[in-house]
Parts: sequence; C-alpha cells; structure tokens
Amino acid sequence: MGKKIKKEKVKAIVIRKDFCKGCGICVAFCPGHVLEMGEDDKAFVKNIEACTACRLCEMRCPDLAIELHTEAGGSDTADGSEEGRMESVEQRA
Repeated sequence: MGKKIKKEKVKAIVIRKDFCKGCGICVAFCPGHVLEMGEDDKAFVKNIEACTACRLCEMRCPDLAIELHTEAGGSDTADGSEEGRMESVEQRA
C-alpha cells in the first residue's frame, strides 16, 4: 500500500504588488481558481479555502511575487519573520 501524503494547510498567500507585473500566469496555472486579476491588473487571492498548496503559482511566477505560507512551515524569511512583506493578501469579497 502507498503512503498517505499529508496535505499542507495554507495560512496565507503573499503577493508582492511591487513585484507583480500583472501577466496572469499564476491565475492561469492555479487548479483551484484561488487567484484572480484585480482592477489594478495585479493578482489577488479570491478563494484561499480552495488552495491545495500545489505551489504552481509560486513556481510559475516569473517575477517571484508570490509566496505560499503553510502551517507546516512555508516560505518565511530566513529569521522566520514577516518583516519586509509588501502585502499579505487576504480574501476579497
């Protein structure tokens, strides 16, 4: 029998608006339709609950503007702080 893979729970998806050029690659690759393009032509988190933590958005972003943070550790700064983040994106209504 195969091993069970523990699913990571997503705490936050950080999108650095100053890095994002609005290409939409992250939106196109997201299998859960978590991200959308905003009126400012930048990506934003539409439905974080649908995130499967596949990290395709993070891997495909050519500008390194996206970081996925999970309860298992995720992508924090070297000292574990959130200092220096431009915007921790929350779900928009």
